[in-house]
Amino acid sequence: MNIVERFLKYVSFTTTSDENTGLTPSTPGQMIFAQSLQNELKSIGLSDVSIDGNGYVMATLPSNSERNTPTIGFIAHMDTSPEMTARHVVPNIIKNYDGSTLILNSEENIRLSPEDFPELKKYIGQDLIVTNGKTLLGADDKAGIAEIVTAMEYLINHPEMKHGTIRIAFTPDEEIGQGAQHFNVEKFNADWAYTIDGGEIGELEYENFNAASAKITFFGRNVHPGYAKHKMLNSIRIGQQFASMLPRHETPEHTENYEGFYHLISFEGNVEKTTLLYIIRDHDRSKFESRKKEIQHLVNKIAAEFGADSVNLEIKDQYYNMREKIEPLMHIVDLASEAMREVGIEPKIKPIRGGTDGAQLSFKGLPCPNIFTGGHNFHGRYEYIPIQSMEKAMQIIVKIATLAK
Repeated sequence: MNIVERFLKYVSFTTTSDENTGLTPSTPGQMIFAQSLQNELKSIGLSDVSIDGNGYVMATLPSNSERNTPTIGFIAHMDTSPEMTARHVVPNIIKNYDGSTLILNSEENIRLSPEDFPELKKYIGQDLIVTNGKTLLGADDKAGIAEIVTAMEYLINHPEMKHGTIRIAFTPDEEIGQGAQHFNVEKFNADWAYTIDGGEIGELEYENFNAASAKITFFGRNVHPGYAKHKMLNSIRIGQQFASMLPRHETPEHTENYEGFYHLISFEGNVEKTTLLYIIRDHDRSKFESRKKEIQHLVNKIAAEFGADSVNLEIKDQYYNMREKIEPLMHIVDLASEAMREVGIEPKIKPIRGGTDGAQLSFKGLPCPNIFTGGHNFHGRYEYIPIQSMEKAMQIIVKIATLAK
């Protein structure tokens, strides 16, 4: 099975994660996919293939080298984002892309246009895998899984390529911030690892956002609107007031690079009860802490105006910037950079404007930089991935395996 066939098979599994179930994996489709991967890893010849009760899949490619080499790992996640459905994904392959606007769905006039997504122009002449405009694609992170499995199969079929022990793992629930929660670092037993979970070709990342979530609930009082003066307390309006108090331009659509933000991801309610869900992000730890304090400060202002019982705040840290754990071990980043250059790719070392399992794993004792999968526009209907980028990611995994010393 080649990398494209593998990827197309993987995206047929519905593995959307769900933070509301309280389970691991959070949805049954992830365990079904995990069991399929377990069988596949055994069939291609990997050793120590296992799947635990939480859906974590691990396997080993034993060393074929006489050298004393480190054990390195490659990790990707099985779930897809809950931001858009991944049920009945219908991928399409655009051969020899010519730079024009692509009609993803003619019935609904859904278009993937270089006017909206200029980076498409980089892939003229290449082959793109796109959606049918009704679902996300799932390259985040089933492309990473396909690249890792294909690389392992390649090494198995080419025993002349010498390498140390390689460990691989596939995790559930990364998209809801829980991918490393039950990851057994001791069992994985690698000196370091790489998540294959990034964006466009060449990306190499060892620093990410510090991240927290905030759930703010506003409580009102409903009274017939004809008799509501000085009696009604409309929780929707209180929620609107709170949202307007945050800095207008410190949002995802106005920030880039190292700039942090507050991101309102859900606003639901009625007169009596309204809930706002935010994610809070910043690369700088002190600025991150200040952002959380600002949320608390604004909640206190709402409470002072409308009463202590009018608002409730739940704020939780999700993960931290792995830079502090990776910088003392920069040789593992240098190794990935060398591997990229050897297969003809210039590394683009940049901060992740997001998070990966590698962030939490780095703090659990498994240093874990992040390498590109090749995809674009994750989490939505405009997601696509060039096949040539997937092939390069696979080659880089092989090269890292053979270069590690």
